[in-house]
Amino acid sequence: MRMIKVANAPVSFGVFELSDAPPPLTAAEMVAAIAGAGYDGIDLGPIGYLGTATDLAGRLGGLLLAGGWADLPYGDPDGFRAKLPELDATLDVFAAAPAADGPFAPRPTLGCSGSPERFARPGGNAPGLAPGDWAGYAARVQETADRCRERGFEPVFHHHLGTYVETPQDVERLLELTDVPLCLDTGHLLLAGGDPVTALRDWAGRVGHVHVKDGDTKILDQALADGADLRELMGRGGFAPLGEGELDLPGVVAALRDTGYQGWVVIEQDTLPGRRSVERNIADQAANRDKLKELGL
Repeated sequence: MRMIKVANAPVSFGVFELSDAPPPLTAAEMVAAIAGAGYDGIDLGPIGYLGTATDLAGRLGGLLLAGGWADLPYGDPDGFRAKLPELDATLDVFAAAPAADGPFAPRPTLGCSGSPERFARPGGNAPGLAPGDWAGYAARVQETADRCRERGFEPVFHHHLGTYVETPQDVERLLELTDVPLCLDTGHLLLAGGDPVTALRDWAGRVGHVHVKDGDTKILDQALADGADLRELMGRGGFAPLGEGELDLPGVVAALRDTGYQGWVVIEQDTLPGRRSVERNIADQAANRDKLKELGL
């Protein structure tokens, strides 16, 4: 499986774009921990955390840039237009990353904001996108993808709990209406009622990036019962260390092998800052890397 490289991401340490809390560790400390655990790459995290267009390459410590979150409110036409300059700023940073060829070029990971605060429609409390809104939503996703391609980057779309593209049915609809490759996130799909192994096989021709994370449906069920939001689910450990949730990790690796997937696998274990110690986060990400190594990845 030499055509797969494995990365980690700042969100595994509680550092992510939608949090205003101070980072629990410096970028240099995170890079050292990820490189020391045997990862090949890292996701970008909040713009500026790993550096800017002038100093990003020097701060990656030999790691490659695997991708990075680009958040746009596709459900809000005016808000979408207003945030396009932020996408351009993200792509400016991508352009400063160390060169990587073919499937290992960094992927702009298109995320969706401006969506329901609650999550997991299998639990019954997220409304989804109205049928008449799908065409405009998908057109804005397609426009964003084309904008990335004009800059030389092939984007992927990240389905996500608490957004309008959450369930397997949502993903199918978006794939029908756009030509954008999918960032398949095993943890978000699992907790949205999907089967990640089946999805990797069924959507193999459209999977351009893979986020591997585990999920705990018991924690999800309690969070739904409590009326908690997605951030609180993260804080409670809804995304578990690999092997401690319900993800069929051997099945995921087998599906990647059997479908001939080429590109990045990004291990993530979404958490909130301050909920776990830095030392535990570092140990978890080293253990997560070892789990994949044991499976030949």
